[in-house]
Amino acid sequence: MTFQITRLFLIPALALMLFAAGALAAPRVETKPAPEAKGAELAKDPDYVIGIEDILEIAVWKNPDLSKIVGVRPDGMISLPLIGDIRAAGLTPLQLRDNINERLKEYQETVVTSVIVQEVRSYRIFVLGEVLSPGTYNLSRKTTVLQAIAMAGGMSQFASNNIILVREGSGGEAEKTRIRFSEIIDEDAKKDKNLVLRPGDTIFVR
Repeated sequence: MTFQITRLFLIPALALMLFAAGALAAPRVETKPAPEAKGAELAKDPDYVIGIEDILEIAVWKNPDLSKIVGVRPDGMISLPLIGDIRAAGLTPLQLRDNINERLKEYQETVVTSVIVQEVRSYRIFVLGEVLSPGTYNLSRKTTVLQAIAMAGGMSQFASNNIILVREGSGGEAEKTRIRFSEIIDEDAKKDKNLVLRPGDTIFVR
């Protein structure tokens, strides 16, 4: 009788010990948030201008055959089923959406399209001259002249007070803006020269 009672108590206790050991030995699974698409913060800006190499998601409501993920080609165009090539570079997502809708109306009466920038690859700037790490920088958010210089390691000991910002003008010709470093960091300066950079801008620190 005593043996049976002891056995009744031992079996649950042993099972509990095995369960606890298994729980302790089980590997811990950590859940990590999904990585945000490159440049997602920048792409959410309604005024964001699509550039070459950007990745776009074109979704046509109730028409999966026309929906597609495409990259902007070096000529600024994308290719879509039915309508073929259409310009994307230089437009905002809303402008591109409207152009796609106009083209699709030739084939169907009601068109609802969305354009989402999945990945920003075109926001590329160049920092040259007297900085510690000159080179090409791919940006994922709006960046100012001062921030770009900081990304390049800051100004070297041989740098002067002079910075030249080179960017492409509306006519395709290079426009040069001369900036003094003191004008960026001086709070009392009459005009803020810490400009927000555009894709393709070059900063030359003298």
